[in-house]
Amino acid sequence: MDDLNVINRFLYFGAQKPVVSDRLYIRYPRLSDWQQWSAVRTISRDHLVPWEPVWSPNNLSKVNFKARLRHYARDAREDIGHAYFLFRKDNHHLIGSITLSNIRRGVSQTGSIGYWTGLPYIRKGYMFEALCALLPFIFEHHGLRRVEAACVPENAASGSLLRKVGFIEEGRAREYLCINGTWQDHLLFALLESDKINSTDTQA
Repeated sequence: MDDLNVINRFLYFGAQKPVVSDRLYIRYPRLSDWQQWSAVRTISRDHLVPWEPVWSPNNLSKVNFKARLRHYARDAREDIGHAYFLFRKDNHHLIGSITLSNIRRGVSQTGSIGYWTGLPYIRKGYMFEALCALLPFIFEHHGLRRVEAACVPENAASGSLLRKVGFIEEGRAREYLCINGTWQDHLLFALLESDKINSTDTQA
C-alpha cells in the first residue's frame, strides 16, 4: 500500500464517531488538523520538551505531520496502536492528544498510553476528563483488559493525574525510556478493565 493510500485509510478510520465528555470531543487525527497541532505544540514547546523524546528539527512541519499520520495508520492497520486528538466543544480548539501504543494480544491483551496537553490548557482538568471518557472506550472497543502508563518521577503532575484517574502505581523501571536525550527511570502504572475509573471532575 503506498503512502497516499495509507493516509486515506487512516482518514477513513478518523470518520468514526468521536468520544464525547462534558467539555471535549475526542477523535482520530486528520490531515486538516496540522495547523492547529503545529500551533499548540509551538507555544507549548518549553513545557513539553522535558517530558518527551528529542524533537527533530522539522518536528512541527506539515511533512512531519503527514509522516505521523502514516505511522498512526500503519499502527491502526496492524492493531498495535491508535492516536486520539482532544478538542474543546465550545470552540473546536485542539488542546492535546492521547496515544494508545504497544498493544499486545494473545495472553496479554494490554496496551500503553501516553498523553500531552498544550500549555494554555494545563491545570484545567482537561486531560483528567479526557482519560475518564476515553479509557472505557479503549477497553470496550479495542478489547483490552489492561492499560499501562509511565512517567518520570520528576513529573509529579502526571503521576498525580494517573492516580486520580484510578491507575495503580506498580513499581519503578530503571532507564525505561529515552526522554529529552537521556535514559530515565520511570514510575509504572496500570489500570485493569475491572478497576474503577473515577468520575469526571473538571476541577481535578
